[in-house]
Amino acid sequence: MLTRPVIATAVLLTLVLGAAGRARPGEPGAAPALAPSSSEVADPPAPSAEPPPAGAIRTITGTVVAGVEPGCLILQDATGSYLLIFDDPATGSEATPGARVTVVGRAEPGMVTTCQQGVPFTVASVQAR
Repeated sequence: MLTRPVIATAVLLTLVLGAAGRARPGEPGAAPALAPSSSEVADPPAPSAEPPPAGAIRTITGTVVAGVEPGCLILQDATGSYLLIFDDPATGSEATPGARVTVVGRAEPGMVTTCQQGVPFTVASVQAR
């Protein structure tokens, strides 16, 4: 009868010898590399313009467009796209798709949203242009 240490040694030896006999990726006889799964695909490159620092008060003038998700408003200017977040819905009454506006507020690049578009920007005030 085999004892546990003998069985463990036999299993370990089998694994080591099996691994030693396999070709490494890129060597002749190696299996082709698999394509990465969708969860392993790298994120798309970031826009060239740096997002404003979190918490810094900014004034941005641009055109409001409807986001790809319902209820999302995006402000587009020369530096990029900003997701307009209104703590008070009345503040955003002038920010309608097609309107040219100036907004004052704070960028929140780390904020998680369902809009998945633009740098989140918490708006303190809006002025139509």
